[in-house]
Amino acid sequence: TATKRKLSSTAAKQESAGGASSGLLVAVGTTFGTYMLADFLSNFIQHPAQKMDYGYFNQFLDRPVVEDFWGTRTEHIVGVAACLAVTDHASQSIFTKALGKPLCFSTFPAAFVAHTFFFIFTGVTAYVAADAAFNPQHEGKRMEEFKSGTYCSYVGTNTAWFEPYVAPVLARVAGPAVAASWFGSSLVPATLAYSTVKGVGWYDWGNSGLNDAEMSMNNLK
Repeated sequence: TATKRKLSSTAAKQESAGGASSGLLVAVGTTFGTYMLADFLSNFIQHPAQKMDYGYFNQFLDRPVVEDFWGTRTEHIVGVAACLAVTDHASQSIFTKALGKPLCFSTFPAAFVAHTFFFIFTGVTAYVAADAAFNPQHEGKRMEEFKSGTYCSYVGTNTAWFEPYVAPVLARVAGPAVAASWFGSSLVPATLAYSTVKGVGWYDWGNSGLNDAEMSMNNLK
């Protein structure tokens, strides 16, 4: 009957919506994991000879635990990746709706570069805001920390313009299969972008940009 067909149609739509939501959660979760790994790997590019402060996890690396989470590389790895995973997918959705077609670098290079700047800046700045608001180490200087971090986010984000070009370059150097893989299309570009955003934005290179625990671990104080 017409009623049964209507109910079936509604159920199908609900099932489709549920499947789409589930797929989005998986996609955001995968992006979150990729960005965490990229941040971790970028530390070896920025600080190849220095010991890093991973907070709670230092005990497994035979390093002293000064703070379990706040102000450590672990806070940065988890916090920035969470913010970027959300802003990346949100920005893709915004640009896709505006363009009327899926956002793709080969089809819309200018829009894709704009998307890259937008999601990185908003994501990193969202992390800066959360860190300034909740990190107990910033007590009494939260607004100053937010303003400083926002400026660093802007400066660093401007260096990540190259990220969409990494996979095409890999395609020429290592072949289309490598460039199309998760490693070539996601992990490598993200790792390099993390390195420049942190390195230039926060001057986080070598013995610069280290927290007090890292300075002590590396015999710099």
